[in-house]
Amino acid sequence: MTASQRKRRQYTQEFKVEAVRLVAAGDKPLNQVARELGVRPDMLRQWRRQAAARAGGGLSAPRDVFPGPGHLPSQDEEVRRLKREVARLTEERDILKKAAAFFARESR
Repeated sequence: MTASQRKRRQYTQEFKVEAVRLVAAGDKPLNQVARELGVRPDMLRQWRRQAAARAGGGLSAPRDVFPGPGHLPSQDEEVRRLKREVARLTEERDILKKAAAFFARESR
């Protein structure tokens, strides 16, 4: 089987959170936890870094720490939505300014 034929394993958010918790507990070395869970140690290190970085922002739900492929944590998604709305409102304001200037010239 070639690398392109292999299907990537996908882990649930809960599995990742529990794996990071086991490493954080410090009872066993990271390599041993990874071996027992059947994941690569570098993947477990990546999950730990990701959880630490996102937990520092006040995130606690597994869906915020490990949102899944193509998804953003709920706070990032909200920021994205608000930026789109600001851009739309700015465009509307600019159009209204131009319209007001146009009608002001026409009424003279």
